[in-house]
Amino acid sequence: MASDSAVPTPPAPPAAETERVRRHTLFEDAQALFTGTLFVSLALIMFRQAGLMTGGTAGAAFLLHYATGLSFGPLFFVLNLPFYGFAWKRMGLEFTLKTFLSVGLLSLMTSWSPALFAIERLHPAYAAVLGGLLLGSGCLFLARHHASLGGATIVSLYLQRARQWRAGHVQMAIDGTILALSFALIEPQKALYSILAAVTMNLFIAINHRPGRYAVL
Repeated sequence: MASDSAVPTPPAPPAAETERVRRHTLFEDAQALFTGTLFVSLALIMFRQAGLMTGGTAGAAFLLHYATGLSFGPLFFVLNLPFYGFAWKRMGLEFTLKTFLSVGLLSLMTSWSPALFAIERLHPAYAAVLGGLLLGSGCLFLARHHASLGGATIVSLYLQRARQWRAGHVQMAIDGTILALSFALIEPQKALYSILAAVTMNLFIAINHRPGRYAVL
């Protein structure tokens, strides 16, 4: 009986074919950016309804929203502006453009949401867990299609690529700082629920977005 080493190995596909298979199409990118931002917008709507906080740039926008009463959407868009230069230099033009589109789309979704639907009753614990999973899923959709929601996500994805630091762990450190500041603006109980949401989100990302396990295309 012939050994396994005698079995011919099929030839590797040409490089051009491999690239064609690996690259996302324009439609695939578009549906991922829309779905990812939609998931995140739903999470942020629930957080706002329940009076919770989140981390990253969205968390900074929430802090300003609670402190000043200004609309979350425009605040989120403006706070992300300083990060695009860094993203362009470190992550490339494609990543920067997709991130800009995602941030703009999320800002519009959160601004228009009151005219589209309303939530009558929502327990903070439910909002924290479901919102955290929606945030993690939405950010993961965007990351798999070479995009983000700016700010802290840009920094965490860059450090994962350059230093092999897990994006979820970096994001958790940034979120912890933002959430610590939230105790000055929201009720302590809601701040604790907000921490639950951040832990849920970042554990989801840490488990499902490991360096070398999935390619970010």
